[in-house]
Amino acid sequence: MAAHLARPEGHHYICGVSLYSLACRTLLGAPVSLGEYAGKVSLVVNVASACGHTPQYAGLQALHDKLKGRGFAVLGFPCNDFGAQEPGSAADIQQFCSSTYAVTFPLFEKVTVKAGPAQSPVYAELFRGSGKLPAWNFGKYLVDRQGKALAFFEPKVSPEDAQLRGAIETALA
Repeated sequence: MAAHLARPEGHHYICGVSLYSLACRTLLGAPVSLGEYAGKVSLVVNVASACGHTPQYAGLQALHDKLKGRGFAVLGFPCNDFGAQEPGSAADIQQFCSSTYAVTFPLFEKVTVKAGPAQSPVYAELFRGSGKLPAWNFGKYLVDRQGKALAFFEPKVSPEDAQLRGAIETALA
């Protein structure tokens, strides 16, 4: 289910930068530094409003609510790369997420996760850190407090999955 990446004690990261050193835009277009999440464990998810996995929004919100007080955040990046399942505007996405799933975790501007010249720097860095890119909507990266990818979870792994929950608890410990 997950591809865990071993990080030996004292290991220095030679390539790539911390995810938390990057800047992007909120869903509604305001510039934001991912440095706001430095020191937190994050679950970065490429989300879509018209996917068979879209009901995972409810579990992601529950996970965010349960663990945010312990230094955890879900970070959602809408993506239209797979099956054109996120065709809406930023306002459409915000409205859908708010009204259908009461999403309050951070949502960022729609991105391209697939490799190539249009790929988001966020996903380029997640790939450098994990060796994995999502092959569909709702791929999940567990990111440590320093902004390095610890594990990648396939879209079929739900937010309630015991292995995902265990990995998050380990990262928070």
